[in-house]
Amino acid sequence: MRIAVDDLTGDDIAEFLAEHVREMLATSPPESKHALDLDGLRRPEITFWSVRDDGALVGCGALKRLDARHAELKSMRTARARRRGGVASFLLRHIIAEARRTGFARLSLETGSAPFYLPARRLYEKFGFAYCEPFADYRPDPHSVFMTRLTAG
Repeated sequence: MRIAVDDLTGDDIAEFLAEHVREMLATSPPESKHALDLDGLRRPEITFWSVRDDGALVGCGALKRLDARHAELKSMRTARARRRGGVASFLLRHIIAEARRTGFARLSLETGSAPFYLPARRLYEKFGFAYCEPFADYRPDPHSVFMTRLTAG
């Protein structure tokens, strides 16, 4: 597998992210969907990575700068056929290292509270994320949980 910064111009990544947004809308009410579309991910404060295996797109994730010391994990997704196959762990390890290298002291995320999101929450727990209060512009929401971790260690 190979991770690379993605410029978000390929048709495969556009469809991959459109499927991500559709899945989020199918599992959360619209007001609780925080997944970004292509334009949202192209903002200058966001770095977006894709994961490819023999050229096939198998995952993606992004890092959004909140301030000089705090970043948000966004748009983590693994291709359905590759779920629970190590893609997300491979990518999350990379993003945490990049956050640390970039100088972010804290990395936070929002994910769903429904059972559908349990595998994601378990992954984040495995990587040292702990539950926290809403951060940045988020507000309490029964459909969301918030997690954070320090980048060191």
